[in-house]
Amino acid sequence: MEGSEHVPVMKAAVIERQGGLDGLSYREWPDPVPGPNDVVLAVEAIGLNHLDIFVRRGMPGFPVKTPFISGGDIAGVIVRLGENVQGWLLGDRVLVNPITDEGMIGEQIQGGMAELARVPASCLVRLPDEVDFVTAAAIPINFGTALRMLETIGRLRKGEFALILGASGGVGTACIQLARRTGATVIAVTRGPERAPALSRLGAHSVIDSAAEDFSAAAWRISGRQGVDLAVNFTGGATWVPTLRALKRRGRLVTCGATESFDPKTDIRYIWSRELQILGSDGYTQSDIERAVELVHRSEVTPIIHKVFHLSEVQEAHRLLESRTVVGKIVLTPSLGPGVR
Repeated sequence: MEGSEHVPVMKAAVIERQGGLDGLSYREWPDPVPGPNDVVLAVEAIGLNHLDIFVRRGMPGFPVKTPFISGGDIAGVIVRLGENVQGWLLGDRVLVNPITDEGMIGEQIQGGMAELARVPASCLVRLPDEVDFVTAAAIPINFGTALRMLETIGRLRKGEFALILGASGGVGTACIQLARRTGATVIAVTRGPERAPALSRLGAHSVIDSAAEDFSAAAWRISGRQGVDLAVNFTGGATWVPTLRALKRRGRLVTCGATESFDPKTDIRYIWSRELQILGSDGYTQSDIERAVELVHRSEVTPIIHKVFHLSEVQEAHRLLESRTVVGKIVLTPSLGPGVR
């Protein structure tokens, strides 16, 4: 039509409405426009997290205005620069810290499950040439979260026992590697026997199948009936009280979320009688992600990639993550090369 302007459009995985998988679509979406302090990335890879599942399903007290694009673990190439951006060039390979002054990318502001993504330049982390994009997309949320839980909040030390629940997921596999690197004795908890060999290869000294035995009793036995020094529990629900039971006197329980249930039954007798410390860990810092990238670059830790999907297969990727059979990380790629737009 005369006088109309063509609006450039990319392809994106869009949450049309919160709820089931049928609320996800792969369709055209207007290209993002950078603000003065932003860049636009050609997204090369995007990591899938349980947070994306929660955003799609809907979280109590946290409505998301739809349509919406989730995804915070973004790796890509700079293709547009805001007028005030300094220190970055077109073509730079970068990773993104999803926590911004505007809110969480993919949760509160539009995310990266698309061919292009707008992000604040202040949240960019330079990506070494030796680290590929798929590997990079498995770093920020998983390793940033794990570093903060184990080191900043949990103060894990060499020689301690560390109990890792949800050990087969992205955060769990990161925790295993970082705890082992610290010099802790790592006890990993997973459900079902099929994932145990992979967790042992990652560095877990012991792997407990919670479907076959009480992980609390097993951890107590493995620790020489002393209890563990530090427990990581981001599942909540029915695992909460058994985790308290597994801790030694003055042991620390660190939590960063609740993939099973956020309002579990508890037993405060363990808390006062053993003087337990219940510690919350929320997010990570820019320096956490920068440090995680450096550890990966030096091959001191390795993000575990379970499967890579094309972005158009977003429903199947969500379905697989919800099945809880994944070891490590699911990554999606739009297959859009730098410089296409």
